[in-house]
Amino acid sequence: MQPAGLKALRQLGMIKAISNIEAIHVDGYYISYQGESLDIPYPDKSYLKRIDTTPVPGAIQRGDEDKLVSDSTLDIQEWDASPTTKGVAFQHGEFLMNLRAICLAEKNVTKLEGNVTGLVKDEFGKVLGIKVANKGEYKAKITINCDGIFSKFRKELGDDYVTKVGSYFIGLDLVDAQMPSPNHGHVILGDHAPVLVYQISPHHTRILCAYRSTKVPKREEALKYLTNEVLPALPLSLQPSFKDALDVGGPEVYRAMANQYLTARANTVPGLICVGDSLNMRHPLTGGGMTVGLNDAVLLTKMLSEIPDEDLGNEDIMLDKMLSFHSERKSLDVVLNTLSIALYALFAADNQYLKILQRGCFAYFLRGGDCTSGPIGLLSGLVPDWFVLFKHFFAVAFYACYLNFVDRGILGFPVALYENISVLVTAAFVLFPYLLTELFS
Repeated sequence: MQPAGLKALRQLGMIKAISNIEAIHVDGYYISYQGESLDIPYPDKSYLKRIDTTPVPGAIQRGDEDKLVSDSTLDIQEWDASPTTKGVAFQHGEFLMNLRAICLAEKNVTKLEGNVTGLVKDEFGKVLGIKVANKGEYKAKITINCDGIFSKFRKELGDDYVTKVGSYFIGLDLVDAQMPSPNHGHVILGDHAPVLVYQISPHHTRILCAYRSTKVPKREEALKYLTNEVLPALPLSLQPSFKDALDVGGPEVYRAMANQYLTARANTVPGLICVGDSLNMRHPLTGGGMTVGLNDAVLLTKMLSEIPDEDLGNEDIMLDKMLSFHSERKSLDVVLNTLSIALYALFAADNQYLKILQRGCFAYFLRGGDCTSGPIGLLSGLVPDWFVLFKHFFAVAFYACYLNFVDRGILGFPVALYENISVLVTAAFVLFPYLLTELFS
């Protein structure tokens, strides 16, 4: 979870959901490219002053709901003393159980377990509630849908509202892996598709290996790819645990997951609000999913708190709020969604022009200063400004062109000129379609 996601948890009074699950704090990113590497720290805490950090109404009642507590893996004194912001990595299921426990502790929350089979609507199409298998119907002024990646209710926003699969991740669990840079998210770049590595507990580390295909890889293909292309590209300290994971055998050696993309649509169906992955998805390369979802929860909660209970069923009032929600969430949503696609295109470079961009991107990071603080500010969610994304993306492109001119020399100038024009056109085709779609959806 990125720093902006933790910021949202504090605003919701739910920061303790990351406690007592053996979570590992993250100080930034370690990036490896063709044998070179560098650490990029998260932004300093002054960035928090530039964005909204006020709690949602009613979230802080005891006074400590936004305070993190120490546990077996998180040291609150070290956390508070750090001049930089932090992220955190954990086992997702345990985090969700903590979130549910916090919600169920509220006196006005009632838990109902069941399979929602459909929506209850009136003759005009307004959603009045839900149908639950073997338990009947439940009605409310607002029905909030959060049924995730494989949502069966997002189609209520449009029959053509479907996700796009661009690639796959092959995931393995590494036991007692030796990380090149502890407490950092690792991005391994090279001729292969990008590899992500991050520790999620004291003894377990997750590795996600991108696979360039829009179809799920067959088992034989996946194991061959992991053995022949991923393993040799990993830092030496990670290779023993990776080999051990491959040697486990059985159907659970790895899990393949589709990397899906879905541009958000405005919630215009009366009585229904879609949130989370049912509304909006981005490439998981940048780890921005929970950050977008939790900040959506903050914004939505604040907006709903402004409406008297008796007006929650008023279609005109709710439509106005939902259009405002759709517009205001874009400041963060546009950046993280577009950045995820753009970085994957660069990091998974599958042609010579993207490879020139990939090399330029790493060289840009090596410059330090704003060349690292700007991109990591975007990635962390603490700089929700699409123009900053635009500026740094094309700064990378022009720097890549400069390096290509240097490499080609005077005699190779005509070739470099042709290549660089192609690089800039490629960069435009990578960024603009997604940026404009996100801005004007």
